[in-house]
Amino acid sequence: MPTSTDPATSPAFVDTARRPETRGIELVSPSDRHGRARDLFWVWAAPNVSVLNFTIGATMILLGLELWQAILVIVAGSLPWVFPGILAIAGPAAGTSGSVITRALYGVIGNKLVVAFTGWLISAVFLALNWLASSFMGADLVAQAGLTDPVLGPVLVTVVVSTITVLVAVYGHALIIKSYSVITIVLLAVFLAVTAFILPHVDWSYRATQPLDGVPLWSAMTIGFTILASTPLSYANSPDIARYLPRATRPSHIIAATALGGALPCIFFTIVGALLATAVSDTAMAAGIETALLDLLPGWLGPIFVLGVIVNTVALNGMTTYTSSMALQAVGVPIRRIPSAIVVGAIGTALTLYLVMSTNLLDAVNLMLQFLVIVSAPAMAVFTTDIILRRNRYDGAALFDGDRGGPFWYTGGWSIPGIGAVAIGGLAAALCLSTDVWSGPISEAMGYIDLSVPAGMIVAAGVYFGLSKTSLGRSALR
Repeated sequence: MPTSTDPATSPAFVDTARRPETRGIELVSPSDRHGRARDLFWVWAAPNVSVLNFTIGATMILLGLELWQAILVIVAGSLPWVFPGILAIAGPAAGTSGSVITRALYGVIGNKLVVAFTGWLISAVFLALNWLASSFMGADLVAQAGLTDPVLGPVLVTVVVSTITVLVAVYGHALIIKSYSVITIVLLAVFLAVTAFILPHVDWSYRATQPLDGVPLWSAMTIGFTILASTPLSYANSPDIARYLPRATRPSHIIAATALGGALPCIFFTIVGALLATAVSDTAMAAGIETALLDLLPGWLGPIFVLGVIVNTVALNGMTTYTSSMALQAVGVPIRRIPSAIVVGAIGTALTLYLVMSTNLLDAVNLMLQFLVIVSAPAMAVFTTDIILRRNRYDGAALFDGDRGGPFWYTGGWSIPGIGAVAIGGLAAALCLSTDVWSGPISEAMGYIDLSVPAGMIVAAGVYFGLSKTSLGRSALR
């Protein structure tokens, strides 16, 4: 059985969409490398033609922003998509999962702790958030078929969708690469049709009831930025999808395909979500943005849109479950990738069922996305900085050497620069975070301006870069 210290690959493995992918974190040999960088565009576009974009866009208006201010924040909040693009180039360089590559950043033992948070906590939250969206909207669809129970309907939808999602993760890389271009085109057709029926209802002269200025305006805009930026900053799994590409693939093409695939649909449909918020009443918004949206659509389009939401959920969570299954292996659990994917799916399903019975979509999305940046922003900054410092040179085979005295054993299995940078960056992010539940003292002193993303990333990158100049850092970056 391949383990976290075994780089070997199976000579019988073939990356095909017709059967489950048995390879986990094992190295992808040069003979198995294939594909083009532009294939990554579709892989990242399909998950991001999402109803969550509508929800987050509506949030920008609920924060009190004018339309032009909301659009400005949406564009700015999508710029961090460049970071998953940068991380993706490490996949072909090392030929293995990002959760293994980060041993170079944190050490053999330290990496287990970080991956447990970034590969499991974040993945579980996003699995639940997206299944939650399809559960609420799918429940409306099954209610039309006669199943009106407010708990049983969402639970049934969650179980069915999560089962299909796990199947996608089981078949893995080849199925994702082959099918997501088709899924993107189908989803674009559905979501553009929905957009066409939203636009006639938009209040283009919309003005906030109490226009914001000064510190309250900056507070709303920075909170909105944090919510938006948290999505791309959570995708530290981008090397996993790119690892099959030939090593000679141009890094600039990988960065562009990944970043644009995620950013373009996010920008467009999040702006549509902001426009949608001007078309519905406060009462309708309180009932849930998903319900308000369905009320604007003709009867024939509503079920199609809900099915589109479910397909998008499967696309996004299928990829998340796929990469999370390798994170479990990288942590050191002696399990093959396919059983690991099933375990990940079961945990995500359980969390979703809890949220279905305890919250609403808008509250869950906003609160979870804000708190995630405490972990995701520093981790993304450290990984990006490491790629730059190493000039994207990673020895895939050496990454699997977990013995004492190995190249990535560092200080007792821990990399002080990496762990220290993430911890200090996370503290900086927490001190600058502003949420309805808790706000850091720096944010509170500034009038609840939320600088958690830039603070967490700049501090983490600065600490990591600074320590790289010490004896500890020079050892880590050798």
